[in-house]
Amino acid sequence: MLPYPNIDPVAVSLGPLQIHWYGLMYLIGIGGAWWLASRRLAAFDPTWSKEKLSDLVFWVALGVIAGGRLGYVLFYDLAAYLNDPTLILQIWKGGMSFHGGLIGVLLCTWIFARRNGKRFFELMDFIAPLVPIGLGAGRIGNFINAELWGKATDLPWAMVFPRFSDPAQLPRHPSQLYQFALEGVALFVILWIYSRKPRPTMAVSGLFAICYGIFRFIVEFVRVPDAQLGYLAFGWLTMGQVLCVPMILLGAGMMVWGYRHNAPKAIA
Repeated sequence: MLPYPNIDPVAVSLGPLQIHWYGLMYLIGIGGAWWLASRRLAAFDPTWSKEKLSDLVFWVALGVIAGGRLGYVLFYDLAAYLNDPTLILQIWKGGMSFHGGLIGVLLCTWIFARRNGKRFFELMDFIAPLVPIGLGAGRIGNFINAELWGKATDLPWAMVFPRFSDPAQLPRHPSQLYQFALEGVALFVILWIYSRKPRPTMAVSGLFAICYGIFRFIVEFVRVPDAQLGYLAFGWLTMGQVLCVPMILLGAGMMVWGYRHNAPKAIA
């Protein structure tokens, strides 16, 4: 069994002001994606300035934060937030939905594309390989918060999470680290390598949807479902898995459509 590191969720305390690691992970994810996007900018569109890229990053970040929070409220715990709407603003406590964030990013990117004369999927193919940076950072934030841990196990790398998080004090799968490895590291490597060669429009976005959906679906088998939802069907299907199924199917459809109807185009 591996010891849980017990990192204080609060990174910096300045009097009443507290800066949480979870929030810093979002800044790291957005900042890292911004930096890599700037390195790919000339290949994507040599007419774009860094200011234009900054505008895009702002819109995407807005979609991630607003969509992620509202998605969690709608998909995972609507009753609690209707009972106390002020909880919606307490992002530092966690409670962000990837699928809600994805919807937010799609909407904000569509608006940005229309305003800047870009095709929607052309822009999404540029953004998709950058997303795993934020996903990986977010999972590290979950780990530091000692939230979203996995089922009990006797595997040698199991961890006992803090009592405030897990009163049962059982050795558990560190599922946050599984997701960091798959959704962050593996997904980044796959998309980065794949997008370095000319690909049809929609193909990179489609591969992102397929890989993320599969990775998330797999990890959900060892992750404890949200207490307020439990399993939704068949005694094992979670909300995360329910949301990933259409994502995988849509991604496959996008790749098929892209290869049949669009010419390869380099974006890196």
